[in-house]
Amino acid sequence: MSLIKTIHGNGLAIKVFKKSRFIGKAFPVADETEAKRFVEDIRQRYPDANHNVFAYRITGDGNLIMKYDDDGEPSGSSGKPVFKVLELKGLDNVVVIITRYFGGIKLGFGGLSRAYKQTAIEAIDDAGIVEQRPTKEIKIIVDYGNMQFVKHMLENCATILDEHYSDVVEIVVVIAEDKIGELEKLINEKIPETNIIRVKKKKEYPVVSRIP
Repeated sequence: MSLIKTIHGNGLAIKVFKKSRFIGKAFPVADETEAKRFVEDIRQRYPDANHNVFAYRITGDGNLIMKYDDDGEPSGSSGKPVFKVLELKGLDNVVVIITRYFGGIKLGFGGLSRAYKQTAIEAIDDAGIVEQRPTKEIKIIVDYGNMQFVKHMLENCATILDEHYSDVVEIVVVIAEDKIGELEKLINEKIPETNIIRVKKKKEYPVVSRIP
């Protein structure tokens, strides 16, 4: 995986269509568990709402998780249009939840679809769209004689986070996920006795650029 498009932060949009109030919220998420937690939080925050429609797209470790829910609205009228916004914008690791308070006037299938779609678009626009590159931490264990050589290799592809000195040197770095294999191959070819450990931590997605 190289770059992904997602949102920069939380987004909010409040819209009124024929007296029905729509509260749209967009959140960046790391995994499906976090997305589900946001959905449940919104349901608890607005327990008197008529509907809490949601959609999310989450990618990571080679898998794409996609889900949307109409939450009692006519099938296909609400969750799907919200999901289509995520799909058309090419966004991943995002959940959008739209709360609706019914205003007494029916919108019809087309009206509902447009209302949910527009609210989703504005919530995402409020959050801002960015490109990110997935990164991971790795630990490199090397002897003192080869320490400077390894650091030289790291200069253009990784950021050193920490160093520990004992009978060997442990260098903890953060590196773009798609560059790990290349670095491992280079180090193992030059210094076969060097030990490289992939640190099991929550994956980070530093911003590469913000999209206007």
